[in-house]
Formats: sequence, structure tokens, C-alpha cells
Amino acid sequence: MNAMPRAAQILRPLAARALAPPAVRGLALLALCAAYLQGGLVKAFDFGGAVAEMRHFGLAPAAPLAALVIVLELGAALAILSGRGRWLGALLLAGFTLAASVVANRWWDAAPAARAALANAFFEHLGLAGAFVLVAWHELARAEPRR
Repeated sequence: MNAMPRAAQILRPLAARALAPPAVRGLALLALCAAYLQGGLVKAFDFGGAVAEMRHFGLAPAAPLAALVIVLELGAALAILSGRGRWLGALLLAGFTLAASVVANRWWDAAPAARAALANAFFEHLGLAGAFVLVAWHELARAEPRR
């Protein structure tokens, strides 16, 4: 007999009990949104730095784009955390994460010395975007009437 199914039979109810409290879900959503809350607040309190970041990546007009990024990062993260429009906030952050990663982590254009680090960052962000899509999918599936 395969040991893995036996281990899964033992671990599944333990994992289900550990993950059941609403606080666990809230902390997981907070962890998922932490970089966007931090990034949005840092940009808001150092708007000049946010504008410089836009310029560094060749994005124009820099000031309006910096303001838009601040609103997007904070607004979408708060939508996810509050549960009001969670699916929309999650999809917005998924799209933003993909777009930002293509702009900031262009490993395919990088010098060989930088390629591995940029590829790692790119694929980590791809995974993060996937997590946001799963949040949106879960919220939309919960709201869909049963047939």
C-alpha cells in the first residue's frame, strides 16, 4: 500500500482544522496583500520617489501614473481585505502584478549576469498573480447560485 494516501488521510483533517478559523483566512489575505499595502504607502509618503520610479522604468506621464499605482495598490488591497469587491480587487492586482513584472523583470532582455535573478523575480510574481486569480475565482464561485 502506498504511504502517501495514508499520510493524506491523517493530515487532511488536521490541516482542515488548522485552516478553519476565519483569522487564518484573514491573515493569509493580509500576507497576500502586504507588498501592495507597503508599496502603496511608501509611494504615497514619498510621491517624488514614486514619480522617479515611473521615470526609471520609462513610464510617462510619470506623476499621473504614480498616483494611479498608489490608488490601485491601496484600493485593491483594501477591497480584498474588507471583502467588498474582493474578486475585482484580486483581478486588478493580478493584472497589475503581471504588467509590473513585464516592465521591471525583463529577464529575457537582461545581461547574462542579471538574468537568473530577474527570471526568479518574474516567475515569483507570476505565482503571486496566480494566487490573486484564485482569490477572485473563489469569491465568484461562492457568489454564484447553486444549480
